[in-house]
Amino acid sequence: MTKQSKPGGARALKTRVKKKRGLKNSSRRWLERHLNDPYVHRASAEGMRSRAAFKLVEIDDKHRILAPGKTVIDLGAAPGGWCQVAAERVKSDPQKPSVVGIDYLEMDPVPGVAILQMDFLEDDAPDRLVDVLGGAPDVVLSDMAAPTTGHRRTDHLRTMHLCEAAADFAVNVLRPGGHFLAKAFQGGAEADLLAMLKRNFRTIHHVKPPASRSESVELYLLAKDFKGRGEAEAG
Repeated sequence: MTKQSKPGGARALKTRVKKKRGLKNSSRRWLERHLNDPYVHRASAEGMRSRAAFKLVEIDDKHRILAPGKTVIDLGAAPGGWCQVAAERVKSDPQKPSVVGIDYLEMDPVPGVAILQMDFLEDDAPDRLVDVLGGAPDVVLSDMAAPTTGHRRTDHLRTMHLCEAAADFAVNVLRPGGHFLAKAFQGGAEADLLAMLKRNFRTIHHVKPPASRSESVELYLLAKDFKGRGEAEAG
């Protein structure tokens, strides 16, 4: 059942999902949120792979981590929304992509993006990524999150493990002056992770873009201006 808005936009279009046998209330509520999410509608209208693309758009609009000519590695790239944004903003050449995405899930091609279908946690994944990119990246992005179990503490720990793996990769491959952006969960990043990022980057930000649902516990760690391996070790 759909309630139509009044002329002049006095009321927003609202879609309600009928109660159905076998459909849990929690699933029905999720479906209603999804159907009424303005970012979902915007993603469809603008040809973006996912609503998550607008999280990167909003973060980059404010913090300016992507620019023409930069090279990017996107960890946990499927379904490709962040790759789309990165390729557009760095002006990646489809004939010689300056954006590389990796995911164990299959992904449709994205213009200007080289895609590796493999698990980032495999031992040879880091070397493969750098080889395909053709050198050290200027930006490492990670929207990786472990499949949720419904147990908040477990989900937090599993996603923070992925965040730590992404951060370790970033400090081992980034060019000096590069940036690292990764999904985390509210509840605090591990102290060791934050300490490592502070040693290696000049500024650290905790970011929750407007496109993140208000009820979501996700946030993003943004580490800007990589000091370089020599300077970080000397410090």
